[in-house]
Amino acid sequence: MEIVVAEESDGVRLTVLTDGVAPAASLVPTEELPARVAELEAASHPRWVWSDTAATYARLLRAGVRVERCFDLRLCRTILRRALDAPPPSDLWDGAEEPEDRPDAPPTLFATFTLPAEEVLAERLRQREAVAASAQRGRLATLLAAESAGALIAAEMRHDGLPWSRAAHDRLLTEALGPRPLPGARPPVLEALAEEVRTTLAAPALNPDSGPALLRALHGAGIAVQTTRKWELEHVDHPVVAPLLEYKRLARLHSANGWAWAEEWVRPGPTGAGRERFHPDYVPGGVVTGRWATRGGGALQLPKQVRGAVVADPGWRLVVADVAQLEPRVLAAMARDEAMARAARGGDLYQGLVDQGVIETRAQAKVAMLGALYGATTGPAGELAPRLLRAFPRATAVVEGAAMRGEVGGTVRTWLGRTSPLPPPEWKAVQDRQHEGGATDEDRRRARRLARDWGRFTRNFVVQGTAAEWALCWLADLRARLRVLGGDGGAGRSPHLVFFLHDEVIVHTPAALAEEVAEAVRESAAGAGRLLFGDFPVDFPLDVSLVDTYADAT
Repeated sequence: MEIVVAEESDGVRLTVLTDGVAPAASLVPTEELPARVAELEAASHPRWVWSDTAATYARLLRAGVRVERCFDLRLCRTILRRALDAPPPSDLWDGAEEPEDRPDAPPTLFATFTLPAEEVLAERLRQREAVAASAQRGRLATLLAAESAGALIAAEMRHDGLPWSRAAHDRLLTEALGPRPLPGARPPVLEALAEEVRTTLAAPALNPDSGPALLRALHGAGIAVQTTRKWELEHVDHPVVAPLLEYKRLARLHSANGWAWAEEWVRPGPTGAGRERFHPDYVPGGVVTGRWATRGGGALQLPKQVRGAVVADPGWRLVVADVAQLEPRVLAAMARDEAMARAARGGDLYQGLVDQGVIETRAQAKVAMLGALYGATTGPAGELAPRLLRAFPRATAVVEGAAMRGEVGGTVRTWLGRTSPLPPPEWKAVQDRQHEGGATDEDRRRARRLARDWGRFTRNFVVQGTAAEWALCWLADLRARLRVLGGDGGAGRSPHLVFFLHDEVIVHTPAALAEEVAEAVRESAAGAGRLLFGDFPVDFPLDVSLVDTYADAT
């Protein structure tokens, strides 16, 4: 059973959809919706259908209401428009904005993304019909369910927050940067490094935070670099390089995760928790491949320098898990390449390549595999590529085929059916121009370069996108297992997901349940592999740590 939730001027309309039965609608006063949702959830565990999880579920969470399943029409519409090349007819959805729904926002029920109730219902029916007509409806339905489950998880992690010790954070910052400076000033360690850079470059007025000014100062000192990026500076033999790179590293820490960041993103936790909370602002499907993004706070770039501030509440523990070499394993499964799956079995895939005699060293194996995934054709990766081609022809054929489709402007699909976008109009214009009379050699070179670039994008899209699908299924299965373990008592009493980074999760759990949670994490990873790839013999081994602080995870 599905229940469609849609706002109206005089309340919220709930429409029950049951196969073979005409829709039945009722109007609930806005202020009574959480109680009504809780009642229906307990009675029948329906799948809730709404326009936007971020605009609806967060409000239910504030009222203490959690649901098991949902269908996010906005996220699913985005997938279907590309996957089926037949977007539903209504354009009311196209102007939808991301809802402003910070944890400290006013406790209203709906924020910005509202549509007429009849349109929300019509959209759900259109999406049902579109999936039913698809040649790959089973896989596509799995993708839409996983994407919607991810939206629930993102909202819950944002609401619950990541346990954070402000005192530990301050100590880590002070150790790295010196005491907290006055507003607008640099911390003492940064200022000392800035002065060392100025002295070494004989540029007493230099502001090292200004890229153009720094580049001019480097040129003035006879250092011929095109940018001030780390990868280029590392190849320069000059005494300014060491203090400059250290300055850039610490300046990034200060700006991205310093004291000002904590004031904005870290707030008191639940009463009696003993820890504050960092509330990550995740955006499910925020990257075209299906990977998540963030709207702020840097949840996907939490540096090692501050992980010691992620501390479990008293009587609780953190279960930290990450999967080893996810994308190559996914590629082996997609391609049904049993030789590559054997190399990955049980642990380190890169060492497996060495043990099979494909490549001499683990370092070479990593370079070769990443080159295959990202389309490196020169340097060490390009030299090693033929060995992978001979050893794993099925796997390399998948990425090579995806690259060739991209180079001619075609689209590619992930395992479950997420479809890549077409190249932008400017790309096609450049390709067309090379075939016109009067095209110059430079026109043709540019067209070939852009074609290769788009081929690299589609090459990686199929693998990164499928890895994102595996991760969503892992999260969804784990969330269901945690609900069983904890009796869905909410974040204050039950184990719950608090952090996600592509192939890594953190669960905050009562200490007594930590071992069971660790086993649930492993079982969920295996379950995600079976759901996507059936009985194909590829495994997804995890590194799992039971710790009091994130910094202690292996």
